[in-house]
Amino acid sequence: MNFLLKILITAVNVFLLAYLLPGIEIKDFMTAVVVALVLSLLDAIVKPLLILFTLPATILTLGLFLFVINACIILLDAYFVHGFKVDGFWYALLFSLCLSLLNSFVHKRAFPEKGNSRHIQD
Repeated sequence: MNFLLKILITAVNVFLLAYLLPGIEIKDFMTAVVVALVLSLLDAIVKPLLILFTLPATILTLGLFLFVINACIILLDAYFVHGFKVDGFWYALLFSLCLSLLNSFVHKRAFPEKGNSRHIQD
């Protein structure tokens, strides 16, 4: 159930960012749901392989190359999903940064960690 809720939250964030950012176009909300699903699959399967293959570049740039990998994942998503268009690499980079920040913010609010709560005992 949490997976479906996370996909829906990501779809809302994708739809919102496509409306706000130039260079990103999305047809409708169902396309945003498909974008979120494909993005989760690419993050689970392709991204670890890209990180492994580009490990020397990632180490050399002190991890900044991971931003390039994220932008490539967004461009792959745009390639596979019809109705989702990204105008170029820099727009994909901006979109991936904004989506990561927005998802992080919303997921922390929607899914608080259970082990971090402190109770004051008298």
